[in-house]
Amino acid sequence: LFDGSECGEEAHSALRLSFHDAIGFSVNGGKGGGADGSILIFNTTETGFHANGGIDDITADQWKVFPQTGLSAGDFVHLAAAVGTANCPGAPRLQFMFGRPPPVAAAPDFTVPEPTDSVTDILARFADAGFSPEEVIALLSSHTIAAADVVDPSIPGTPFDSTVGTFDTQVFLEVLLKGTLFPGNGPQPGEVESPLAGEMRLQSDFELSQDPRTACFWQQMINDQTRMQSQFKAAMAKLQVLGQDTSKLIDCSDVVPQPATFSGPISFPASFSQSDVQQA
Repeated sequence: LFDGSECGEEAHSALRLSFHDAIGFSVNGGKGGGADGSILIFNTTETGFHANGGIDDITADQWKVFPQTGLSAGDFVHLAAAVGTANCPGAPRLQFMFGRPPPVAAAPDFTVPEPTDSVTDILARFADAGFSPEEVIALLSSHTIAAADVVDPSIPGTPFDSTVGTFDTQVFLEVLLKGTLFPGNGPQPGEVESPLAGEMRLQSDFELSQDPRTACFWQQMINDQTRMQSQFKAAMAKLQVLGQDTSKLIDCSDVVPQPATFSGPISFPASFSQSDVQQA
């Protein structure tokens, strides 16, 4: 699945898929089954949701491998995310819990936050799934290896930071830099000006970096690799068992490889300095 253990498109797409699978859940009930693999089994339904644009390639890739494994869809999706992330230097070693039952239905539409959503709407959707504002920022650490495929269709695969092959805190710094350009045919919905050519800045990332409810959590991540790793690992452990009876799951985290380390520190891109930071 991962091109010889690379931290590439398949790895970040597998991580994205696990989020899109799990977040269709509510602590108040009435939504999807959470981290159950419904996004794989009911892919023809869930890939049709606007918020899931661009996940059809990774679901197709995983569908080819999944039947050979004997795993439930939920176990497969979330194991693939953990193993794929382990290909990225600097990533924490994610937990893997085994024993999810098969999904029974597709998650409903409008449960995955979009980059055009307001901070208030994003935080409300996450709160409905059981996450605090600090945990929201922790989960966004994933954007350090992520890219945009459908925000601007003219430039698929545009990364969110300049070190897309490393799981570091660079994205938290670069989202704060003054934007001056659009990398493609922008502006597009969900996009704001980027500081660097070839880099996409999501509207939601920038607004979360500036909002008083989340700005401090955002800034605390910069150049604190240990904090980022710890908080991301904890938030992912919570995400990947949403909707599951954890008393019936077995901790099989030993099957997840140990990621290579990242020595750091991060730094400003060439020609940028502290004077270019837009800090809330």
